[in-house]
Amino acid sequence: MADLTTKIGTLTLKNPIMPASGTFSEELAEVFHLDTIGAHVTKTITRGKRAGNPMPRVCEVGGAMLNSIGIPSKGAEWFVKNTVPFYADYNAPLVISISANTADEFARFAEEVSVPGVAAIEVNISCPNIEDDGKAFAMRPGPTGDVIRKMRSATDLPLWAKLSPNTGEVVEVAQAAEVAGADALVTANTMLAMAIDSRTGCVRLGNIMGGLSGPALRPITLRMTYQCARAVSIPVIGCGGISTIDDVLEYLIAGARAVQVGTATFISPTTMPRLVRELEQALVGRGLPSVDALVGTVEVADEAITLAEYA
Repeated sequence: MADLTTKIGTLTLKNPIMPASGTFSEELAEVFHLDTIGAHVTKTITRGKRAGNPMPRVCEVGGAMLNSIGIPSKGAEWFVKNTVPFYADYNAPLVISISANTADEFARFAEEVSVPGVAAIEVNISCPNIEDDGKAFAMRPGPTGDVIRKMRSATDLPLWAKLSPNTGEVVEVAQAAEVAGADALVTANTMLAMAIDSRTGCVRLGNIMGGLSGPALRPITLRMTYQCARAVSIPVIGCGGISTIDDVLEYLIAGARAVQVGTATFISPTTMPRLVRELEQALVGRGLPSVDALVGTVEVADEAITLAEYA
């Protein structure tokens, strides 16, 4: 047998498989035992009630999915009273994903949801910052550092900064999050994209643009995972297009200490427990005693590293 445990900061997960925010809900408890996976990551919530974006909100594209859900939310108070107690019956740590419009609002929100039963906060800094002309916090190091720093002063819970693939400053943003007090990084959220129905000429999402997820995103977020794992000392959690055990192994080899599964769960709700089983088989098959023995073992020629840094 292989040891599947992994450490994300102060949290020890029984295995490195967990859901991506927005793709996991209490209803999955009817499909598999929720303690099978390493952690529970909730759908992103906002402090106040939010209706979400106009329909249609989801469409399929080649090798991927587009979504523009718009973070519908029943608010922080409802979440604390109803969702948090549901997960009290499980041992896997509960990670809640939150979104806000300003850094100060993020900090207040973090304080409100720092309640018993919550193990960590995933900070959705891929959302628009109304103090910066709507640009996502994670687009640049400055706003990233600002929001994490203010949240760090508002809560003692571990903070996982969920980064955006839409930035050209991936490493700088990752380092800013670490310096400001993030305990881990999640690489990454969806990529901004759109689709048009060529027969009608109409856009296929009610909000015109949405987030690209699924297998088509994997090479991008795998690259981000590799870059961030080399640039920071805090754990990196890989996310994007994971559906097979080979996908999981790629992220771990690139430097991730855990992975999040998203779109694949919509296709097959039992994807995560299957990947847990297959991960142990893969480690045993490679003669590896643990997940740790695989993390960051990617082989890259020195010349290639030099070229990549100056590309």
